[in-house]
Amino acid sequence: MATLSRTSGKILRKVQFLPIFSRNYSSVKCNKFNKYVWNTCACAIGGGILLYAANVKNRGIVYALKAKQPEELMKAVKLTSRERRFIKFASVEYGGQLYMTPQDFLESVVEQEPRPRLKRRVLTTKEIEQLRDQVPPLKKGSSQMFRSMRDRGIISYTEYLFLLSILTKPASGFEIAFNMFDTDGNQRVDKNEFLVMEKIFSYAWKGKRGMNLEGAEEGKGPQENYINDDQGLQRRHNVDTLLQVHFFGKKGTNDLKFEGFRQFMENLQTEVLELEFHEFAKGHETISEVDFAKILLRYTYLDTDEYDMYLDRLLDRVKDERGITFEEFKTFCQFLNNLEDFTIAMRMYTLADHPISKEEFQRAVRVCTGQEHSPRLVATVFAIFDADGDGRLSYKEFIAIMKDRLHRGFKSYAKNEGWDAFKSCVKQEMKSAV
Repeated sequence: MATLSRTSGKILRKVQFLPIFSRNYSSVKCNKFNKYVWNTCACAIGGGILLYAANVKNRGIVYALKAKQPEELMKAVKLTSRERRFIKFASVEYGGQLYMTPQDFLESVVEQEPRPRLKRRVLTTKEIEQLRDQVPPLKKGSSQMFRSMRDRGIISYTEYLFLLSILTKPASGFEIAFNMFDTDGNQRVDKNEFLVMEKIFSYAWKGKRGMNLEGAEEGKGPQENYINDDQGLQRRHNVDTLLQVHFFGKKGTNDLKFEGFRQFMENLQTEVLELEFHEFAKGHETISEVDFAKILLRYTYLDTDEYDMYLDRLLDRVKDERGITFEEFKTFCQFLNNLEDFTIAMRMYTLADHPISKEEFQRAVRVCTGQEHSPRLVATVFAIFDADGDGRLSYKEFIAIMKDRLHRGFKSYAKNEGWDAFKSCVKQEMKSAV
């Protein structure tokens, strides 16, 4: 009994899948009765482990040393934050592929959790056809299209990544985005050129998981290069989505021109900002300065004390609340889409360790965006981020928090995912086509 107990104790301390129990067992200070109880438990557990090991040995199989097959390694791959969020909010499924609805997408960028639902809805082919018939043409697009469509449309994972990238693009980047799709340079994008995006993100998905890319042969369409993954993100599918029908018509024969593409991007940015603004406005034309601060801080990684410190600082400094209008809020968010240019403009001040005044801040905003913030908005920003109250902006804190706000909680951007990957992959596609 004592020998088995000692052996069991050693096993418990060495076995990696019971670290908490083994730590507790080895550090217990107790009386004789408690020791007896612990020894008995250890004996039972250790004996069970030894019997199981003996049973396995008799069957000639050592599971702990069994090498994982490539398929098992694929299943064990850690999902990215975007993949997890898409899976979490996607409410419909067709042919094993997960899809978001327009409402799912909006919720995914402004809410922490999806709306309650019993289970994911599995669509039929007839329902897919009905959804396609309800998508408005590009010329009837608006800044309320996603809200009015609600669940009448589907968005694939690759399109979700594309839509996320739109939300952080400055107006100056719209034409660049369009030209990345326009692979033949004729100032028009057809459906096949748009589908290159899905092929590119499929490549990125494979490469990120160390998969062999030789299957992505030239001449193959996007569908042939998809993977039947367990998550339902990259399964082979051939179905018209909301964006495909909206951009190229129900027959898929329309061409997308830059003006229509630019308007779509502006509408989507405005719609998300309106949704976020009205959440705090509660039917009023303005939001309070404190609500404005809460919107800026909601996607940050601040702990509770730091978060409260910013709000308390604002409350102490703003005595007469006048509120922030939607136009002021929208202008500020458009400025955040130019945050990289603003950082460059401010670099001379930061290199000289020079704090930024309101006038210098306004001038940098004007240079980067061609717009100016209202004095009231600038005063609110400084009230939040002016650490010592000397009328100067705490630049490093401001930039760090605004980057979190801009990317809505996706703090790290993998090199093989997102907009940079999209641009580099399109360039490679264009080279290979020459």
